[in-house]
Amino acid sequence: MTDTPASRAATLHDVAREAGVSLATASRVLNGSARKVADSYRERVEAAAAKLGYSANMSAQATARGTSATLALLVADIADPYFSQIAAGVARAADEERLIMTIGITEREAERETRLVRALRGQRPRGIVLAASRSARHHSPALTDVLRDIEAAGGTVVSIGAPADGMQTRTLTLDNFGSTRELGQALSGIGYRNAILIGAAEGLVTSDERLAGFQEGFVASGGNAPLIVRGGFSRDSGYTAMASALEQGVHPGTLVFGITDVVAFGAMSAVRAAGLEVGTDIAIAGFGDIDSGRDIVPGLTTVHAPLEKLGEEAVRAVVAETWTPPAPLAAQVILRDSTPPVDAA
Repeated sequence: MTDTPASRAATLHDVAREAGVSLATASRVLNGSARKVADSYRERVEAAAAKLGYSANMSAQATARGTSATLALLVADIADPYFSQIAAGVARAADEERLIMTIGITEREAERETRLVRALRGQRPRGIVLAASRSARHHSPALTDVLRDIEAAGGTVVSIGAPADGMQTRTLTLDNFGSTRELGQALSGIGYRNAILIGAAEGLVTSDERLAGFQEGFVASGGNAPLIVRGGFSRDSGYTAMASALEQGVHPGTLVFGITDVVAFGAMSAVRAAGLEVGTDIAIAGFGDIDSGRDIVPGLTTVHAPLEKLGEEAVRAVVAETWTPPAPLAAQVILRDSTPPVDAA
């Protein structure tokens, strides 16, 4: 075994010779091949590559295979724990598949999303995962065209939630409607009769599904038709919506449902700012079961959504040669102290 001359960069041939394996084996280890290599050979190749300072030529790989070993995840807001948990699942599964993950932030703007995807097209990604909530009202032909270009070049587009306009993408969903219907039923079942629902702008699919599910379950189990207030997906939108409702007057014992835990956190802060107590005066529930919701006082009633699993399954959908759409991932209602049972007396 010999070292490569310092005057030139190490090649794949150099790595194979240093590791004592065939060129094909070295390539399978370092170029992201789907074919498996024995751990002993993989360790030798990776050690040789590290010793020689070898780095794969991503552009050359993309040219040879049609796609690169990159996977792009587009989310609305990486600071939102909902999306960061999805991203954690995508990152874990991407690493297992030897894919390099990049993240783009769309801020739920179609033009920004289109620009990001257009820039990614030049990288010839193996796949793109679209995780931001889509609007049923606003269409983006430009985004559809560039996504089709990526698929024509051999990439795979996977949507979490609703697919992009006009696209028959591989799509994964949470059971937003069914799980919030169960939440509405459960809360009506422990005595709540009046409710305020804080959602995003009408037409955003994820928000609309959760509002409709909660309303159906709540009313079917004896609750009154809820008041729906429109805002957004952020903590500040939850605070603003709740503060506005309190100014107009909210009857003690009213239940407030935020379409995400983060929205619910904002509502909780507005309740406290008004000198009221969460749970005792105004009950609050959310959706997602992000970690911080378990630690705040009182603990937040919510729907546990398997977000990391959703991210992992999105990567499986990217790399699968054949794919059958799965059923929506089930979510679980979790009742905590932010919604104590109502005393019928």
